[in-house]
Amino acid sequence: MTAVTFRPLVAGEEDLFDSLPDPLPELRQASFADGLASGGFALPRAWVALRGDELVARAAWVLPPGAVGRPWLERFDAASPEIGAALLTAAHEALGGPLPYYAAAPAHWRQRPESKAVVEVRLAAARRAGLVEHGERLRLTWAGAALPATSGRYAFRPVTGEDEITALVARIGRPDVVTGAETALAVLGADLASAPLPWLRTADWLVAEEAGFVAAAGDHCYPLIGYLGLLDAGAREELIAEAVRVLAEGGAREVVADVDSYRVEVLAALERTGFRQVRSRVVLT
Repeated sequence: MTAVTFRPLVAGEEDLFDSLPDPLPELRQASFADGLASGGFALPRAWVALRGDELVARAAWVLPPGAVGRPWLERFDAASPEIGAALLTAAHEALGGPLPYYAAAPAHWRQRPESKAVVEVRLAAARRAGLVEHGERLRLTWAGAALPATSGRYAFRPVTGEDEITALVARIGRPDVVTGAETALAVLGADLASAPLPWLRTADWLVAEEAGFVAAAGDHCYPLIGYLGLLDAGAREELIAEAVRVLAEGGAREVVADVDSYRVEVLAALERTGFRQVRSRVVLT
């Protein structure tokens, strides 16, 4: 059998990476060519496994221009866990050590045999290469569903400034929602759960006195609920609905929110507010 070689792409091979059919086309992912053009992907961080002329695995780490953090593995496919692990191991040695992997999967992927088979190969390869799972985050979107009527119990107002945001965040043990945490960590080195500024602008925040606060950000890649912190669990759905209402009035047709998969009560509240799961990300470092 022909030996498998592992190496980074070189100039002139830009189309090689995308020559392997995408096994999960339902995921919305930028092509390698688009990522290269935007500066997030780079040839030295794009590795392939070749058996002769046949592409049998590929991996590309992304780092947005100007980011202060470490690249993360964004695109990864392999014919088997063994080949995938060997590719990651070779690349890690060249790139200065193992890098995070945010393994994207379709919503409800464990209940979908074809999707599960693809994702499990990726995860098994990452584990063999020394990465360890640290939870799973679900992305949900609201796309125009009717919002629940407000109860009138809560009055919403803008925050008074950064000092109030800092004080409110300090009162929260764990926020219900932090959206884009992986990107914020890589771009700014910011932990959104404990230090959401300056990733989220002061103007994006709304407060319901003694009930909670929420960041409804309309100027990111997508309109999103950047942060949701509760002081009163009974206010959860109204805070979510108010954030969506503000964004929709500003022209948003879609709003995204990320939640840890084990937060079933938050997930249920988002779904009752009209959100639907669109993606999962298994976090490995």
